[in-house]
Amino acid sequence: MAYTVDFKTVSDAGLTSSPVAPALAGLRANEARYFWNKYKVPFTTEPAAERPELVAYVATILKEKDVVIAAKPLEVAQLEVEGVRWTYVFYEDGLAINVLYTLADGGKRAVGFKLSDGMAVPAELADKFKFARQKSKLAGTIRGSYFVIKGAY
Repeated sequence: MAYTVDFKTVSDAGLTSSPVAPALAGLRANEARYFWNKYKVPFTTEPAAERPELVAYVATILKEKDVVIAAKPLEVAQLEVEGVRWTYVFYEDGLAINVLYTLADGGKRAVGFKLSDGMAVPAELADKFKFARQKSKLAGTIRGSYFVIKGAY
């Protein structure tokens, strides 16, 4: 069942099995606030089990860096705004992955990793990426990294 994320009243609905559920909910709300403030578009997630093709899409792109995420995907989201497709997967361990994919040739295409406050860097990312810190009123301290997508998906 789809869930429109409310960034004013943060809820861990759909994320309660995560050991860092409040922080992951804050991270999800932080993304919702971004889309609302920049594009006036609501951020709606769905259970990952209902949209396995989105989890598979992200997993295919991660193969560029030989990354396989071990954690269970809880929720996914996909939006298309101003010629850019954004795909999100929120994982049980507190990891959030987003794929920014400009549909026009030559546009920006990248994968972003965000770690919820309180979670350890997943082993599959620890040796491959360095994480910068960012403060968020909704999510506490977010650690993030990214890579540029080389292939066409």
